[in-house]
Amino acid sequence: MNELLYGRNAVREALRARRRKLQRLTISSGVQETGVMAEIVRLAEAAEVAVQRVERQALDRQLREANHQGVMLETDGYPYVDLEECLVFAAERKEPPLLLLLDHLQDPQNVGTLLRTAEVVGAHGVAMPGRRAAEITPAVVNASSGATEHLRVALVGNLAQTIVMLQKEGVWVVGLEDDPEAQPFDNADLNMPLALVVGAEGAGLARLIRERCDFLVRLPMMGQIASLNAAVAGSIALYGAWRQRFAA
Repeated sequence: MNELLYGRNAVREALRARRRKLQRLTISSGVQETGVMAEIVRLAEAAEVAVQRVERQALDRQLREANHQGVMLETDGYPYVDLEECLVFAAERKEPPLLLLLDHLQDPQNVGTLLRTAEVVGAHGVAMPGRRAAEITPAVVNASSGATEHLRVALVGNLAQTIVMLQKEGVWVVGLEDDPEAQPFDNADLNMPLALVVGAEGAGLARLIRERCDFLVRLPMMGQIASLNAAVAGSIALYGAWRQRFAA
């Protein structure tokens, strides 16, 4: 099924990655084709993608309330991978796996933010359930600033079974949870083959997912607010894991 990607960063990264079948680039006729927009046009022409210019109202009607920034790219669907491919990628880079597991996150903005952080810290892949969760939609692509186009993302049928499979492959699965019994994040050793699990907004990790994790970590907090949202907490934890590897 075709998708309509929008937003300048998302469109540029899709053109740079060339992982999808790129069909047509549409630009608002009132947009100045300088800076990022000029790069987008150059990338489209280099990929032999047709470029058309229309009135802004035409994009508004097609994309409704989306903040399209005057650009839209028609592509095929997101190229999901098998989770095994993420482990192979880590082995090819001669690095211990660093994976992100999302436990039924619903909000595209939170998912996009976490995927952007995962790409920035060099995560080898992401796994997320294919049901009752936000998949890689154009809204998620936009929220990630196009980071999705460079990530390996796997849809899995059962996250608990996926955790068991990763543990059999020597990957430690660590859940991020606001729980007094969880280890303080600053005290946890994460410099190892790692899959970090981030729970759903509000509900946190599902009971079975908590039980399957090798251990849980929590972020220390000193203020009056009870907790951080999923995207902020997960991003801090991903960076912390990356810093431990970098410092080793």
